[in-house]
Amino acid sequence: MLTRRVFSLVAVSAAVLAVTGSTGCEKKSDDLVVGAFLSLSGSDATFGEDTKEGIELAVDELNKAGGIKNKKVKVLFEDDKSLPQEASNKVRQLIDRDNVLAILGEVASSRTMSGGLIANTKKVPLVTPSSTAVEVTKDRDYVFRVCFTDDQQGDVAARFVWETLKKKKAGLFYAAQDNYSSGLAASFKEHFKKLGGEIVVDKGYQKNETNFTTYLSELKSKEPEILFVPVYYNEMVQIARQAKQAGIPGTMFLGGDGWDSHELIDGAGAELEGAYFTNHYAPDVPWPNSASFVAAYKAKYTYQGKPKEPTSLAAQGYDAAKLLFDAMKRAPEPTREAIKVALSETKDFAGATGSLTIDKNHNANKPIVVVQIKEKKFRYTAQLMSQ
Repeated sequence: MLTRRVFSLVAVSAAVLAVTGSTGCEKKSDDLVVGAFLSLSGSDATFGEDTKEGIELAVDELNKAGGIKNKKVKVLFEDDKSLPQEASNKVRQLIDRDNVLAILGEVASSRTMSGGLIANTKKVPLVTPSSTAVEVTKDRDYVFRVCFTDDQQGDVAARFVWETLKKKKAGLFYAAQDNYSSGLAASFKEHFKKLGGEIVVDKGYQKNETNFTTYLSELKSKEPEILFVPVYYNEMVQIARQAKQAGIPGTMFLGGDGWDSHELIDGAGAELEGAYFTNHYAPDVPWPNSASFVAAYKAKYTYQGKPKEPTSLAAQGYDAAKLLFDAMKRAPEPTREAIKVALSETKDFAGATGSLTIDKNHNANKPIVVVQIKEKKFRYTAQLMSQ
C-alpha cells in the first residue's frame, strides 16, 4: 500500500509539473502587467505598428530607469486586426485571462468604443492614444485619452482656413459611413459657418470607394478656395493622385490627423505638395520633450535603411504609455481604481505632443498642430488651442 501511495503522489506531481511548467521553486513574476490592443494587421496596420513602437520606447525608458516602485512594467500586445469586434474580444482577454492593471489602445475611435465598453464595464482604466471621436470618453469613467477630440480639431481647422489662409469658400469631401471622417467634416462645417465662411459643396462618398474621378470633377466645378478632406491616409493617396489628373493641385487640400502616415508621403507626397493637415504632432515641433523623443525614436527604429521619422501615432503611443506610467507612479497602490483616480488628476503632463491636462470629461486639454507637406516631409507650421 505504501509503495502504491508513493507512486501515486509522484505521478500526480509529475502531471502538475507538466501542466504548469513550474517546479514550485521558481519565483512568480513580479512585473506590473499592462495590456495593449492595436491594429497590428488589417486595413490600419500602419497606425497600429507606429503606436506599438511608441509604447515600446516608453516601456524601455521606464524599465531602464528602475520601473515603477522598483517593479518593471510588462506590456502584453494584442492584435485586433483592425476590427471592432476583435477589439472587444482582445480587451476581454486582457482583463479576464491576463488580469492586466490597465489598458492602452486603440487608434481608431470605432475600436476604442468597442474595447472601451468592456473596460468600463469591468472597471479597468483604459488610455487611448489617438481616438478622437467625442463619444469615446462620454459617460465612461474608466476611459481616458491623450489626444484632442474631433470637435476641437474641426474648430482649429476652420479657424486656420479663415484666419491664417484667409479662405472664405470651402468644400467638404469625406467618407460618409465612417464616424471619424463624417464627424470631423461636420465639425469643420459648423465652425467654419460660424466664422462667416461658406460651404460651397458638401460631398460624402461610399466607404472603400476607389474611383473618385466623378466626385473630383463635381468638387472642382463648385470652385471652392480649399477642400477639407478628413479621411485616412490610404484613401487620401488615391484621392490625391486622381485630383492631380483632374487639375486640382495639392495646395487646395486640407486634412485631419488621419493623414499622418509614411505611406501618404510614399504614395502621394508630390501630389500633395503644399497641402496642410491638423495633427497631434510633427517631428520638428519646437518642444524640448519632443526633441528628446525624436532622438530616442530615431536611434531605436529604422525605415528603408535610415533612422525612422516618428509619426504622430508613434508620439501619441509614447505619450499614452508615459501618462499611464506617471499615473501608476502617483497611485498610492497598484490597483485599477487607484490608477483610474490618478489618471483623472493629471495636470500639466509634459509629453512629446505637448503639455496636457486631463479635463473633467477625461479628454486632453492640449495644443493642436498644423502640419504642411513640403518636399515629401511633414513640417510644423503652427499650433492652436481649441476655443
